[in-house]
Amino acid sequence: MSGVIVTDPPKARARDVDALAAFGVATVGEAMGRTGLLGPGIRPVQQGVRVAGTAVTVLGWPGDNLMIHAAVEQCGEGDILVVTTTSPCQDGLFGELFATALARRGVRGAVLNTGIRDTRELRDMGFAAWSRAVWAQGTVKATGGSVNVPIAIDGQVIEPGDVILADDDGVVVVPRERARETAARSAAREAKEAATRAAFAAGELGLDRYGLRDTLQRLGVEYRTYEEHRAREARGEPDR
Repeated sequence: MSGVIVTDPPKARARDVDALAAFGVATVGEAMGRTGLLGPGIRPVQQGVRVAGTAVTVLGWPGDNLMIHAAVEQCGEGDILVVTTTSPCQDGLFGELFATALARRGVRGAVLNTGIRDTRELRDMGFAAWSRAVWAQGTVKATGGSVNVPIAIDGQVIEPGDVILADDDGVVVVPRERARETAARSAAREAKEAATRAAFAAGELGLDRYGLRDTLQRLGVEYRTYEEHRAREARGEPDR
């Protein structure tokens, strides 16, 4: 497998990345029309951490972390390393030593569509990471690949320089051209949710706030007392 290392991809603006960092993955995914989310198999190795940064992408070979070594050189302040392989891989491609090198360069975290190891050490050093699996299995460094090229994880295409936002709920990718727009839409959604939260705290029901009683009626959902329901059951009358 040959490959290429792209050294100067465009990136989302730092102020847009920082604006997105104020919101959760769920909020941003909803603000983009329920798009951009990586699958539920990508999980954090820590809890209570949210990071946002620009993607440095890696396409490597399963069981081989050579291209992660190459990618470290291309990583800088505010980046997030994003790794996938040409076929499924659960081996521990990434661990404490990589995290040490990346932290020195100002990298905010790593997202791997593979395995990860040294998870306790990563938590202890405060390096945020999300991965497909946790496994101590080691790797080789023998096969070429690519850095800073478009990659796909769980059906989401990630371009170098896109915004990666990750928290306890998972990972979302925001195309760099949409970062500013998505931050604005996320702020609007957050304000709307704050108003709804206050209404719920005051006792309002979602059925009324969202107009869902009409939806229930349209779908033929009935309200019955317990005695009415038991009587219908006794008569063998099916629910409509």
